[in-house]
Amino acid sequence: MIRVLLADDEAMVRAGVKAILDTDPGIEVVAEAADGQEAVELARVHQPDVALLDIRMPRLDGLATAAELRQTVPDVAIVMLTTFDEDEYVARALGEGADGFLLKAADPRELLIGVRAAADGAAYLSPKIARRVVAGLRGGRLTRHDQARQRVAALTVRERDVLALVGEGLSNQDIARRLAVAEGTVKAHVSAILQRLEVTNRVQAAIIAYDAGLTTAR
Repeated sequence: MIRVLLADDEAMVRAGVKAILDTDPGIEVVAEAADGQEAVELARVHQPDVALLDIRMPRLDGLATAAELRQTVPDVAIVMLTTFDEDEYVARALGEGADGFLLKAADPRELLIGVRAAADGAAYLSPKIARRVVAGLRGGRLTRHDQARQRVAALTVRERDVLALVGEGLSNQDIARRLAVAEGTVKAHVSAILQRLEVTNRVQAAIIAYDAGLTTAR
């Protein structure tokens, strides 16, 4: 069962999102918060697998909440759910360690896919957001290519293999199947990769994998 914390300052939005999540028998909303500070407090108590955060909330906005959760509940996967798709929001969300970025106007199925992906250790961006991220990578790849290759060079051969598959968006379970190793081994490699690359989440690692030429964006 995937345990979800839902944080949004609009009660009707929370009700709608919860109704969608409730259609999946493998997902349970264990707590709801009306602001970021309450979300942090509830996360400490309930220890959810996924925190689904609106960006614009009182007391602590979603971005500040994500940063606080990374410090207080480091194992929780963070997915931003918002009506805003400006590049600034996306960049800041990823910088704060978000594992996913979903738009409220998107197909409800994306919500279920995104929550499941985050809970499984993968990263998920709404297709509209993903296209913009890829476009940004292509536009600045030449200036980042050498730096990314230098960072990747510090990894072992197996870690580079794992990073390439992270860059393809595969979950730990999928990577384990692909490489014929235990899922726990993959988790250990991913943790080492994040530490060596000095990044906080799989999205940032996937961007480095793309810049270094380990994978190609689809």
